[in-house]
Amino acid sequence: MLRRKPTRLELKLDDIEEFESIRKDLESRKKQREDVDVVGTNDEGAIGLTNDHKSREQMINDRIGYKPQPKPNNRSSQFGSFEF
Repeated sequence: MLRRKPTRLELKLDDIEEFESIRKDLESRKKQREDVDVVGTNDEGAIGLTNDHKSREQMINDRIGYKPQPKPNNRSSQFGSFEF
C-alpha cells in the first residue's frame, strides 16, 4: 500500500457560518418538537405511542424479512438433545 503525505484541512469562515446556521435550524426544530410533545401528552397519547412502536417494529421486520418465532421455555430446547 502506498503512503501519502497527510492532507491539510483548513477551516474557512464560510464553513463556520454554515455550521452555525444548520445548528440553529436543528435546535429550533428540536424545540418545536418538544413543544408539540408537551402539548400532546395525555393517557391516550401514551397508548398511541406504544401501538405505533409495535406497528413500526412490525414494518421494519417485514422490510428486512425477519419473522420472529416464539422460543419454547423448556430445557430440551435450550440444550438440544443432550441428556443429563
